[in-house]
Amino acid sequence: MRKRVAFAVELLNQAGKGLIAMPLLLIQPVWTFIALLLFFAYWCVVMLFLSVTGKPIQYNNTINGEMHVEYQEGELISYFWWYHVIGLIWIAEFILACQQFVIGACVADWYFTRDKKSFSSPILRNIGYLIRYHFGSVAFGSFIITLVKIPRAILMYMQSKMKGSESELVRFMLKCLSCCLWCLEKFLKFLNANAYTVIAIEGKHFCFSAKRAFMILVSNALRVAAINCVGDFVLFLGKLGVAGLTALSGILILECVGDHSSVSYTSLAVPLLVGAVFAYLITCAFISIYEVGSGDITFWIYDV
Repeated sequence: MRKRVAFAVELLNQAGKGLIAMPLLLIQPVWTFIALLLFFAYWCVVMLFLSVTGKPIQYNNTINGEMHVEYQEGELISYFWWYHVIGLIWIAEFILACQQFVIGACVADWYFTRDKKSFSSPILRNIGYLIRYHFGSVAFGSFIITLVKIPRAILMYMQSKMKGSESELVRFMLKCLSCCLWCLEKFLKFLNANAYTVIAIEGKHFCFSAKRAFMILVSNALRVAAINCVGDFVLFLGKLGVAGLTALSGILILECVGDHSSVSYTSLAVPLLVGAVFAYLITCAFISIYEVGSGDITFWIYDV
């Protein structure tokens, strides 16, 4: 166990060296967040247009004489709603997959460069490499995740609608199916992340890369699982540490402000809790770069 912990720490150390060589890679979650925000804004605008699309029907209120209009959706509009919802899941997964590809490709360039003193940041080059050659592979990988997310979302919707009315057997079956789909989704995301690494290194299509990644992971399943568990636990401690330090800093700041002003606080728990939660979420976004980098380095070690 001690050796596995030391090995996981060394992987994080190597990932940290890669980030030191490519400091602009830390901005990648910011660009991903902006892309997701812009896409969600566009999705909301289209949703508003869809909600007022259809045949207008006028209603007159006989009591106060007011008039209002409702839009009756046709069959075609209902299909567009499904298309719009599936597009939300697919494009969101696609944007996140693009981030994984770029990070994996940049860490691969750094890891396999012999003369690291003359190493230059390959972020823009790998973004262009993604757009020119591998957009289809990343889109296909994210579409596979979408195919698992949609049935899981339908099952969760059925559970919420049937809450309190279904039998114990139906409730148990729905929870089992949701759990199986959740496990399948996590496995496919892990496989896709390693497949993107193979794509970045060898330049092959998605199916070949996913097969190669699967064979490598299966042949080293126990070692990969042990290292990932230890590494995830170490990173989780780091996330909790940042959230705890944020809460502690908030306590000291609020006490200092309270001592030098007439403002009194009725409760410190709510602002401190909100600050700690936001700190944890932001830390998760940036530590995900370490997770991708250390995971890719682990994969290459067993690949070689």
